[in-house]
Amino acid sequence: MEPGSGVGRRSPSSSSSVSLSHAAVAVCMSLPLRRCSHRTMSTLSQTKELFRRADAVCFDVDSTVIKEEGIDELAKFCGVGDAVTEMTRKAMGGSVSFKTALTERLSIIKCSREQVNKLITDHPPQLTPGIRELVDRLHQRNIKVFLISGGFRCIVEHVATQLNIPLDHVYANRLKFYFNGEYAGFDESQPTAESGGKGKVISMLKEQYSFKTVVMIGDGATDLEACPPASAFIGFGGNVTRQQVKERCSWYVTSFGELMKELEKI
Repeated sequence: MEPGSGVGRRSPSSSSSVSLSHAAVAVCMSLPLRRCSHRTMSTLSQTKELFRRADAVCFDVDSTVIKEEGIDELAKFCGVGDAVTEMTRKAMGGSVSFKTALTERLSIIKCSREQVNKLITDHPPQLTPGIRELVDRLHQRNIKVFLISGGFRCIVEHVATQLNIPLDHVYANRLKFYFNGEYAGFDESQPTAESGGKGKVISMLKEQYSFKTVVMIGDGATDLEACPPASAFIGFGGNVTRQQVKERCSWYVTSFGELMKELEKI
C-alpha cells in the first residue's frame, strides 16, 4: 500500500504531530558536486568579505550545527547501522542522488514513531561547540539566520528553539507515519526533498526578503551546490571532513570560532 493512498486500514500522518521534545531525526544527504559558476566563484578574501556583510546566513544542520548524522544514529538504534552508514558516506560525498539516498536508507530503517521518539529522548542531538555564540553574534548584528536541512523538521525545530532561531526560518523535510505509528515515508512536497532543494530555498529567501548577500555554511555536497544562488559558500569541517567539499570551496573552517573572529573585524 502506498502512503497517502487512503486504501486499507492505515493512513499516514505527518511527523509534525510529534512534539518538539520528541523530534524526528535529521538527515543530510547530497548530490553530485559542482563548483559555483565562474561568475560567482569567490576567492578567500572575497568570501570572508561576503560573510562579514551578509544579509542572511544559512546553516546546514547534521554534522554542522549538530555533531551527529541523525539518520545514522537512528539506524544504529533500530539495529541496521552497518547497512545505512555506508550509504550515508556515499551520499555525503555526492556519489548518490539526494532522493535516492533518502528513500533507500529510510526504507531499510523503517522506523516507527515510537522508535524516533525514544531515540531523541535517550540521545538528544548535541550542538556543535561555538554555534550558539555564533548565532547570537549574527543576531546581534541584525543578520538573519536560517536552518536549511535535508533532515526532518521536528528535530530541526528543536535545534532552532535552542538557538533562538524563529521557526519560520526552518526549512526541512517531514517524516510520515501511519496512525498506528508505523513508518509511512516522507513528505516529498518539501523543496528540500528534491535535488537542488537548498538552492531553491535560498532563491526563495532572496526573493521574499530582498536579500542581496546570502551565505551558506555546511559540510556536505548539498550545501556546496547551493552556491549559486547563495552568494558564497563556507565549508565546515568541525565534525567531519568531506574531502571533495574541502577541495571545492575557497574558505574551509574547522571551528565556528574562526567565523566569530572574522565578524570581529567589522
